[in-house]
Amino acid sequence: MALGRCAVRVDGVVQGVGFRPFVHGLARRFGLAGFVGNDSRGVFVEVEGTSEALNAFVTALRAEAPPLAVIDDVRVTSVPATGAIGFEIVASPAGGEAATLVSADSATCVDCLAELRDPGDRRYRYPFVNCTNCGPRFTIVRGVPYDRPLTTMAGFALCAECKLEYEDPGDRRFHAQPVCCPACGPRLVFSGGGEPIESTVDSLAAGAVVAVKGLGGYHLAVDAANETAVAALRGRKHREDKPFAVMVPDLTAAREIAEVDEIAAAALTGHRRPIVLLPRVANGPLAPSVAPGNRRVGVMLPYTPLHHLLLGDLGRPIVLTSANVSDEPIVYRDEDAFARLSGIADAFLTHDRAIHTRTDDSVVRVWRDRVQLQRRSRGYVPEPVTLRSRLTEHILGCGAELKNTFCLAKDTHAFLSHHIGDLDNYETFKAYETGIAHFRELFDLTPTVVAHDLHPEYLSTKYALDLEDVELVGVQHHHAHIASCLADNGEAGPVLGVAFDGTGYGTDGTLWGGEFLKADLAGFDRLAHLAPIRLPGGTTAIRQPWRMAAAYLDAADAQSTALRARHEDQWEDLLRLARTGLASPLTSSAGRLFDAVAAVLGVRDEINYEGQAAVELEQLADPSEGSAYHCEQTPTELSGVDLLRAVVEDLDHGTPRAVVAARFHNGVAEAITETCTYLRDTTRLQTVALSGGVFQNLLLLERTVASLEHTGFRVLTHSRVPTNDGGISLGQVAVAASRTTRPGRHPGSR
Repeated sequence: MALGRCAVRVDGVVQGVGFRPFVHGLARRFGLAGFVGNDSRGVFVEVEGTSEALNAFVTALRAEAPPLAVIDDVRVTSVPATGAIGFEIVASPAGGEAATLVSADSATCVDCLAELRDPGDRRYRYPFVNCTNCGPRFTIVRGVPYDRPLTTMAGFALCAECKLEYEDPGDRRFHAQPVCCPACGPRLVFSGGGEPIESTVDSLAAGAVVAVKGLGGYHLAVDAANETAVAALRGRKHREDKPFAVMVPDLTAAREIAEVDEIAAAALTGHRRPIVLLPRVANGPLAPSVAPGNRRVGVMLPYTPLHHLLLGDLGRPIVLTSANVSDEPIVYRDEDAFARLSGIADAFLTHDRAIHTRTDDSVVRVWRDRVQLQRRSRGYVPEPVTLRSRLTEHILGCGAELKNTFCLAKDTHAFLSHHIGDLDNYETFKAYETGIAHFRELFDLTPTVVAHDLHPEYLSTKYALDLEDVELVGVQHHHAHIASCLADNGEAGPVLGVAFDGTGYGTDGTLWGGEFLKADLAGFDRLAHLAPIRLPGGTTAIRQPWRMAAAYLDAADAQSTALRARHEDQWEDLLRLARTGLASPLTSSAGRLFDAVAAVLGVRDEINYEGQAAVELEQLADPSEGSAYHCEQTPTELSGVDLLRAVVEDLDHGTPRAVVAARFHNGVAEAITETCTYLRDTTRLQTVALSGGVFQNLLLLERTVASLEHTGFRVLTHSRVPTNDGGISLGQVAVAASRTTRPGRHPGSR
């Protein structure tokens, strides 16, 4: 029978996921000869055999890929037969442009968990058990191709037994790069001595704060039921109110503290293992200080063998929060951990496997039967977002100032970074610079086009302006939000874009934040916005929402006796400041309107974390309330003053605060719909894209989408990237790509 031979090129997430062993097994199954290997582009294969066997091989290659693999493309080319015998995995060649994709870190698989719990297995209770289907990937990778010498496992020489597994094509650990065991792999150490797991569990049970070295950095852990311990952690970390995430042993335990539906359960137990924001169960076994005043709680399940051991032995939930001080990035180096966390942690559980790239836990929520990312990091990064068309240039999107991510893109792949944080301190900015350098090396990217925000004082903008020999593309903040939503949904526009957030630098030099745009990827027109109002004291008003309330009350010719009484000594001075405009720029910010209402309702006069007033206002609102406040609208402006005045009037009539808060939310949703309906008549656009941090508010999002859909609109929302500023860098890349590949378009607003 005549033999044929074909060369197969596989692109996608195909390294570090057991793809070569999988191919080896397929070749043996179909009686084929040849070889498979990794290179800087992905996986290459040559197979030789009968035409029937070759066809079956290619079909199975696509249909039966390993669970962590993501195949973007399979290209098959006929080549001359050589009479080869046998099939082998060949060494990775050096050189060539890196075009392969790197897998994200993955939760421990069921097979490894079975070994972890089996007293007869040599990896029984070994906290670093892994295989080709699970374990560390992105956090340990130093370069490509993904082979052990280019990971932080390079210093751990394989013992004889692990080497046999690594070289056995029939073994689950065949060419699993992080493979190890108690004889040859990393080891745990507890700072106080003793058996590490047992000592850590005893410390947690006694109320101690323990710093635990995890997959992408250190966490701070305490017993989630111990109010004294949780309160101590809050005090030491200077985190007054922001909710803590909780890790629970399993789904049963998760359901004791939160409402878990089918979609949430799938997210909790999937291989990405993010923090899932869930409705909190009343009177659950959590200390009050875990999530004070919040109807939701962030829940995650163990995603490393170490977590499984700790939670299994302790038998109850623990707070597991990023180990840092205030707004600094998560600590991931051992020496930094001991230096920076010594005043926070009572003890340290560490190990000797280095972390190359720090990554926070990802955060998601479930809305309308789908998962929406709120923070995209561990478990998702660095898997790319696929772009609509192939890029002709390498592009860097520098991102925003808050909740920063960067995005590097080439071909059809946009590599959105892990969560960096707020670029307002040296440590975070250094993490930003280091992250960009690592992504450039990992994906062999040299950006020739660099997109940045228009705000001249953003550190991300200054980073872009300091680069040499690149084409700079300034992208207006809210246009980037809408472009991000379009890219998230694989669309190009044009759409009616509603971008509601805290602050963004407008093309007219004022602070925008309540915007209605006609937008596509290349440009935008600002069609309408919230009526501007003064921001008394500038950025101070962001930290002190009562200032926004005073400005809105003055504009509405309304009074809040209780609010004024709380700030009587500053009230008149503040009003003079706002009326004169001194240190009080105009803003159309929707976020500041929510702040003002929160202060008038007595929810929050000052905030301890970004967006806190709006978060607590949403928590206050009665979701069963259906009526709404009305605001006057012109073709270009919506009156937030009218909504604030209605709030005051209802309060004066004794309406419960929860009802007032709900009517305000409903009023904003109706105002958005009325404005979009008017703009549809003038633009003939039937699709609305919603973006910006204000739409993290689930009550507002649900009411707005329902109202728009009821009025006949098609509505785009975020799912794969955050609606907040964490998605800005992707929008910047999408805009820059559209402008640089479509010459002749206006480089700004139209």
